[in-house]
Amino acid sequence: MVETLDETVDAEVEALPEDMRARLARIAKLIEEKGLERVGEPHVKHIEGRIWEMRLKGRSGISRALYVTAAGRRVVIVRVFVKKTEKTPRHEIDLALARAKSVR
Repeated sequence: MVETLDETVDAEVEALPEDMRARLARIAKLIEEKGLERVGEPHVKHIEGRIWEMRLKGRSGISRALYVTAAGRRVVIVRVFVKKTEKTPRHEIDLALARAKSVR
């Protein structure tokens, strides 16, 4: 099951361009149907510690949905942002790590 952490993350998802939201939904569906362990690159990639990313590409650029896994085969998206640089910015990873602390 793929879910968002809270209303803040819901708003981040809503702020994405429509094609990137569709891509996020497609990757979430892949995870739910096949199981997280069977979905790899280019869809998802490990970042650091508990943080993984769903890689979203659209007509207007690139964005990322950072997530952690939780009890009961849950995937919890903790941060969504439009990516402007080659590397995922440190402050985005730190924000995701901080938010992930509330996920069990």
